[in-house]
Amino acid sequence: MGLLSFIKEAGEKLLGHADEQAAADPNAANQTAADAIKNYISTQGLDTSNLTVAFDGASRTVTLSGSVADLDTKAKVKVAAGNVQGVAGVNDDDLQPDDPQVQYHDVKSGDTLSAIAKEVYGDANKYPVIFEANKPMLSSPDRIYPGQKLVIPPQS
Repeated sequence: MGLLSFIKEAGEKLLGHADEQAAADPNAANQTAADAIKNYISTQGLDTSNLTVAFDGASRTVTLSGSVADLDTKAKVKVAAGNVQGVAGVNDDDLQPDDPQVQYHDVKSGDTLSAIAKEVYGDANKYPVIFEANKPMLSSPDRIYPGQKLVIPPQS
């Protein structure tokens, strides 16, 4: 898929004082950030055993490589890595399996999963499809926030 853009000011606060550390030792800061992001992906219940995560602090980009079990896991890994405060993009060019065109949605102020489902599928009652596609990153259908990127599964 290539580079997937995110809003770097939104997301989980994992990187702490990364800018201060990056000024002192950019390589160590990048490795620390990559480790924190990989750990966060793992805490979402996603298998990271064959996943390599790299972070470039200058471009604020996460690069994912290796392999994951399936396309559903790949989509969840990408949004988990990108929904971290300070991450502006996720590159998955070297992450297997290759995926067909996957759709994403950037949450805006006032959005609900029902409203997104109505916009995408034409039926607000299909919000559980979006919720399930974004678990475990979403713990409740009501816990989305502006700037978050969600996976939108194909209509079945």
